[in-house]
Amino acid sequence: MTEPGPEGVAAAPAPEAAAEAEAAAEAVADAGPRPLGVVLDATGNTEVDAVLVRLQDADLLPTEDHVEVYEDVHRGLRDTLTRLDDDNRS
Repeated sequence: MTEPGPEGVAAAPAPEAAAEAEAAAEAVADAGPRPLGVVLDATGNTEVDAVLVRLQDADLLPTEDHVEVYEDVHRGLRDTLTRLDDDNRS
């Protein structure tokens, strides 16, 4: 916040405050990905549970790499469901 100067004009913030704000912004940007802490509950199907574990990898990756994880999980679930469906037809 700027304080009014002697003539009622807002003065520029102190250089120290600006430097501190910039350092804080850089620290947040450099922190990298932060885990969401999503807990995966077991489904009771070992194949499905094994595929879902891959979702935890997203916590360790930058956002732009999440799509690959989600596509892998989707593919694994689709393959597992196809096998289950094929087993039920036999």
